[in-house]
Formats: sequence, structure tokens, C-alpha cells
Amino acid sequence: MKVVSCETHIVATPPPHVGGMYWIFVSLRTDCGIEGVGEVYAASFHPDVMVHAISDVFERYLQGQDPHHVERFFREAFSSGFTQRPDLTMMGIVSGLEMACWDIIGKAAGKPVYELIGGLVNKKLRSYTYLYPKNKHGEYDYNNVELAVECAIENRDRGFTALKFDPAGPYTAYSGHMLSLEDMDKSATFCRRIREAVGNACDLLFGTHGQMTPASAIRLAKRLEPHDPLWFEEPVPPGQSEAMSRVAQHTSIPVATGERLTTKYEFHDVLKHGAASILQMNLGRVGGILEGKKIAAIAEAHYAQIAPHLYNGPVGAAASIQLAAATPNFLIQESIGSWDGFHAEVLVEKIEWQDGYIIPSDKPGLGVELNMDVVRAHSPYKGKSLHLAMDPRPYDYQVQSSESWREQPER
Repeated sequence: MKVVSCETHIVATPPPHVGGMYWIFVSLRTDCGIEGVGEVYAASFHPDVMVHAISDVFERYLQGQDPHHVERFFREAFSSGFTQRPDLTMMGIVSGLEMACWDIIGKAAGKPVYELIGGLVNKKLRSYTYLYPKNKHGEYDYNNVELAVECAIENRDRGFTALKFDPAGPYTAYSGHMLSLEDMDKSATFCRRIREAVGNACDLLFGTHGQMTPASAIRLAKRLEPHDPLWFEEPVPPGQSEAMSRVAQHTSIPVATGERLTTKYEFHDVLKHGAASILQMNLGRVGGILEGKKIAAIAEAHYAQIAPHLYNGPVGAAASIQLAAATPNFLIQESIGSWDGFHAEVLVEKIEWQDGYIIPSDKPGLGVELNMDVVRAHSPYKGKSLHLAMDPRPYDYQVQSSESWREQPER
């Protein structure tokens, strides 16, 4: 069996763009007619650039090759251009092509991927969602604590046992910074009010995106500890595990990180320094399913757990689900709601979600198929924005301290 062709689909997401501005899907076909699908989670360059980059990697390292040989493919692409470095964009491309190979391998074997990477461990996967609070105009309002509390109660009642929110202020190209007292007060208030609303029925997942210096993160953690969050996510910018380790050593809240990291080498560095006990690899960025399995194994040896990150499309989610189903140190999987909306429309059959849990598909391969009518209707992406973006301005202490978010009297 040989891989003979690759097609890339840049799918524009409809407003409000939950899961990013666009999704990058790749479809591989073998000489015996088996098709596999994958997803590239890469945000550094516009998708017009990514289309050419994906084609280059495919033609150099995968075309004409046996899709079963994922180790060979990873090592040659990882070493491309005499590098052997955890290049974020290259590993995003490798991830999408590699998971498409696994989709082909599973279909050829007549087995879901999880049966080929260790076998089924978790018949259902605990999931969490971000809070997406809407105001009376139907617009998302992330600064209103009353709306956040209402949204938390709604998601608890739907069956979610963990809820994530990020009230710590903007993340800018100039982070980390020292949070204002107002932002720290806001963060503690969100935690307190949501904890009071959901009690012990839900874990609280305090999300940040590397906004803080270590000193600021430690100050904030002390304010959050009374509300016992399950994790304190990416408190400092990625790239220096020692800095994150200083935060982890000064708080009782478990530190989680990994959505911006790639390959076993960067995750090993995190674990070596005791910087985090929960790893949030994204299967569309980290290097693929096999690389994710290796990271999970390293974590297991450190008594750490995995909580795969997902802020992209449902094909990357399907890969995460396959990994999680076969991983003994799995903690929780990020969901985007209950996989309705455009995440469901772009698939022939939506990801199954019941009472707070994802049910892994037992179909061969990744267990999902693209609805090509929907894919074509939303391709190509014509916008200029990247998948996600940071505020280009430095953090303004005075502006942040004056922003209106105050909690209202309880109704």
C-alpha cells in the first residue's frame, strides 16, 4: 500500500468562529483507494502559506510511501533541512498528515485507531467545555460574572463535570505582565461565584494563556486557592519550563500546560522541571497520534496526566479521542460544547457526547468522515486573519483597572 495523493481543504468557520477562524483538513488517498483524513493545527502563517507547505512536506516525505511507516515519516520530517528541532509549523503539518495515515491504517485493518495503539482503556471520556456566556443580544460576553454563573449552571445541568473560563484579562504580544489588582479581583470573584453556583458538581479549570510573569501568577494563585480549581493553565508564556516550575512550587493548584508545545522533547522538559502535572497536547500540533502516545507514556512515568487541548475542528478532536481512549493516565478531554453546531455540520456523523462524556467511536480509523458538501461550501477561507491572534498592544494597567465587569447584586 502506498500513499499517492494529498488534498488540503481550508474551511472557513461561520460566525462566531468557535474553534478558530478556519480549520485545515488534509485528505490522503492510497493506491488501493483507501482515504484518510487529518487536521493541521497551525496558526503562525496564513493558510495560503500552509497549503504550499503541506504540499511540500507531502511530496518530500510521504508520497509513494507506505502509510503504516509513521515513525519513518516523523523522523524524516522532523529532521527536514538539517533541523531536528521542534518546529511548530512543521509539526502541525506532520500531525495532520500522520493522523490521516492512522485513519488509513485503521480502515485497512478494520479497527478503530485506539485498538492499534494499545487497545481500549476508557469506554467513555470525561469532557469539559469553556463557558460561552451570551448577553440578551446573543453576543458572547466574557466579562460579565452574572452571565458566566448562569452559563456554568446551564452546563452543569447538561452533564458537564468541569468548566473552564479565563477572566484574567487580555493576552498580548508583550505578555507576560503583572496583572492589575482589578484583574486579580475579577479572577477571584469569577472563581468564587462559579464555585458557589455549581458546588462540588463541577471542577473549575482556570484558563490563562501565558498572560503573567511568574511573580504575578503566584500572587493570583494565592487568591484562587480557596476555591480549589482543578488546574491553573499556562500561567506564564511557553518556552521556559523553569519559570513555570517556580509557579507550580508556590501553589497547591495543579499547573496544566501544553497547547503551544510540540514533540516529546518540549513536554519532557516540562516534566523534568516539575513545571506541570497535567499535559494539554493538541494532537493537530504536537506531532501526531504516535507522538502523543509517547508524550502520554513519559507523563505516566512522572505520575502526570493528559488533558488533550482542542480549539480547532472535529478531525483533530477525533484523533484526541482515539488517543484518550487508549491512555491509562487520561484525565479529561476538552469539548467544544457537546459537539453541535458547525462541528457537527462538517461531519457525516457528529462526535457522540452523552451526559458529560464523549463516547469513542468503534468505527475503523479515526471514526469520522468529512461532509464534503459542507467542506466545499465553506472553502476556501478568504479572510486575512490567522486562526487566533494576540492583542498587538502592551497590557495597559490603567485601562484594565477601569474596565467595567463588577459583579451585580445576586438576583
